Amino acid sequence: MSSQDIVELVKSLSDIERRLLLSTSFESLSLEEASIKSGVALDSVRRAAAWLEQKGFVSVVEKSVEKVVLTPQGEKALSGGMPENIFLETLTRIGGKASFVDLQRESKLSPQEFTAALGINKRKAFVVIINGEIQETGVASEGESFSEQNFLRDVVDGKKIPQESFFELQKRGLVEKKLVVSRTITILENGEKAKDILSSQNISRVYDVGAPVPTLFAGKKAPYVQFLNQIRHKLVALGFEEMYAPLVVSEFYNFDVLFQPQNHPARTWTDSYQLLKPKKARLPDKKIVSAIKAAHENGGKALSKGWGYEWSEEIASRAVPAMHGTAHSARQLVNGVTYPHKYFAIARCFRPDVVDATHLIEFNQMEGFVVGEDLNFRHLLGMLKDFAIEIAGAEKVKFFPDYYPFTEPSVQLSAKHPELGWIEFAGAGMFRPEMLENLGIKGEAIAWGMGIDRLAMFKLGIKDIRYLFAEDIGYLRNAKGVFLGK
Repeated sequence: MSSQDIVELVKSLSDIERRLLLSTSFESLSLEEASIKSGVALDSVRRAAAWLEQKGFVSVVEKSVEKVVLTPQGEKALSGGMPENIFLETLTRIGGKASFVDLQRESKLSPQEFTAALGINKRKAFVVIINGEIQETGVASEGESFSEQNFLRDVVDGKKIPQESFFELQKRGLVEKKLVVSRTITILENGEKAKDILSSQNISRVYDVGAPVPTLFAGKKAPYVQFLNQIRHKLVALGFEEMYAPLVVSEFYNFDVLFQPQNHPARTWTDSYQLLKPKKARLPDKKIVSAIKAAHENGGKALSKGWGYEWSEEIASRAVPAMHGTAHSARQLVNGVTYPHKYFAIARCFRPDVVDATHLIEFNQMEGFVVGEDLNFRHLLGMLKDFAIEIAGAEKVKFFPDYYPFTEPSVQLSAKHPELGWIEFAGAGMFRPEMLENLGIKGEAIAWGMGIDRLAMFKLGIKDIRYLFAEDIGYLRNAKGVFLGK
């Protein structure tokens, strides 16, 4: 290694590397000794020694050495006292003699510790038993009675203890032999040169600001959750009121209030899910139920003939998972509306379908309606276009005629995805008179239901709707923040 190479390496040394290097020599030092000499914490010494070894400045040698160490019981005896010492101290304190029961109670030794302490002190002739009482003999000296505890202290200090004392303490479970890994550090020739440079020159550390650093992943909400929250915030800011949107509803709200006949194909098992439990849901006030019954059978208060069949309250009361967000609009209409006013819901919906890149059997829908005296179809088209551009960021939109049992006229909104092409993501229309008039609602109501998952595909730039709910940690970590608008 050239002198210039050594200088460049010295410039890159951290503070703990410099301090450790200056404290080393050709004489081997344990890392513990190097820590004391350099004033660097032991953990930092371990790191610095490894770095200096990689640079070729020091050699770190690792050896396994068998050492005598304290067991957990030995550590307890060292800190709290040996049982035999506690035994003698207690006996002296209570008068030099005591019954077995009194001495054990006063010493607070466990039965095992008390028995062991009695045996040791008897063997050393420190105590005798006379007429069922334990008595001191007076021959115990402090040095002799505390010798075992002193040996424990010697073990901690790294001193060698007599072999017979080790065996005695080992038998009592206070000490054991253990392989301890020790590391020593020795300076090398290039390290000595680096040390001389450090000692003779004031060399500042050089930092490579272009070096890679660990990536930090801050906590954040999933992109789709951000998107939903921003839509909610934007609609509230525009004066919309959020509706209650439960996961389970009755067929009354999901279909009947929406003027969808009870023999409609959408109400069969092939197009809707049925619940095993609960099977029934509570219907609203009987006046409302009677009004909806009349709407289906003969048109009720509206200028309509209805569907001309016998409507069943039993069918209407069946509980189902919400199949579209319009079920929540139906609930709001039944509960009453103020007008002019705007309502919305971000609802979880469930519908049998073939799962692919643009379809799921469980999805989110943004539902809403505006009620007022002078609304018309052009208002609806303008609002849908603004939603597609402002919320989804779509550049092109198309409208197609469509059919829904609860709106007339009805329309489908499609928008162009840069990779998937034209995608349908909203159905809309004007609520039928059979709905509004039988519920006593005046004026007109424009309504829509948007596949908000598909809106999110536009905004998040993804090709597969299933990816919105994926657990891909790489995608979630690297996804950028979501902002509505273009």
